Amino acid sequence: MTSKFVKLLAVALTIGVVAAACGSDEEEAPAAAPATTAAAAQVEMVADGSLLDTVQARGTLHCGVSGSAVAFSETQADGSVTGFDADYCRAVAAAVLGDADAVKFTALTASERFTAVQSGDVDVLIRNTTWTQSRDTDVGMDFGPTTYYDGQQLMGRASDGFTANSGAADLEGAVVCTNAGTTTEKNVSEYAKLAGVNITLKTFETSDEYWQGFIDGACDISTTDGSALVGRKVKQQPADEEWVIFPATPISKEPLGPTYGQNDSKWADAVNWTVYATIIADEYGVNQGNVGAGSSYEGELQRLLGGDGELQTTMGLSADAFHQVIKQVGNYSDIYNRNLNPVGLYRDGSANAGWKDGGLIYAPPAR
Repeated sequence: MTSKFVKLLAVALTIGVVAAACGSDEEEAPAAAPATTAAAAQVEMVADGSLLDTVQARGTLHCGVSGSAVAFSETQADGSVTGFDADYCRAVAAAVLGDADAVKFTALTASERFTAVQSGDVDVLIRNTTWTQSRDTDVGMDFGPTTYYDGQQLMGRASDGFTANSGAADLEGAVVCTNAGTTTEKNVSEYAKLAGVNITLKTFETSDEYWQGFIDGACDISTTDGSALVGRKVKQQPADEEWVIFPATPISKEPLGPTYGQNDSKWADAVNWTVYATIIADEYGVNQGNVGAGSSYEGELQRLLGGDGELQTTMGLSADAFHQVIKQVGNYSDIYNRNLNPVGLYRDGSANAGWKDGGLIYAPPAR
């Protein structure tokens, strides 16, 4: 039995279960059967193509985010979602649907995120997710371009004796807290083991839970990606405390970017080239405030923004798909600066600078 058929069967069975559950008695169940059959047929028709076809037929992008990652994806009181990752969800929607607002955000815990992709609950995961070998193979994910190069660090209180120069030896006997189901668990355990120190590792399902544990004193150390530590320090450090991030050199590599199901190159191309378009436009100094139509440019920019020689229509997108991305959401610097600069994360001198400025942000040519 093929994986496509299994997925279709699961969807059809789910629809049938919902229909049966809604019926008040057995006599109403047969009446629901034709609708179930029609729905299953529609699913099968869309499933014959790429996820790109499904998203375009639906008219809404389903994007998985954290919802509690400071400056990356934060769910606001009115239900809106802001941040660097959230804006890349909007960028994909602008490219695929022509409307950056056509996004349904789903907040996912670290342990939920991959299941949500595998089950089809979300089309793409843009949720501070690290690209690793096991996730790329055993878990069955594919990864898009790295949008943020991060690394794991630790944070403790200055009043407990921690400084910016602290290291593994200073962790002896410490209670270290982090998210369950993340790379940070293994990283910090290996870090302590290699240093020959004993730590007590406590994990929590959500970021808010483990940060509250740190604030309440249940944890001596909080550890996660350095960018998250910076964001939480800015947002939540009490006025009468000083939180210290260490060591200066991260203990791991954490390349973060879009994640989606395996073996759908058409969908992968749409997501990947959305990211590349923001980087290429940035390299040329074309941003949300000055972007013009493709015919206003020459060469690579002309092609990328929908002019002569454009390649977007061969990808199943509109010719001006990436023009819409830059116009509605912005280039890489626009997205980065408005979300990450306010918490003290700057591109200059970091791995997230452009390749011409000594960083790692780089895109293949649009030709």
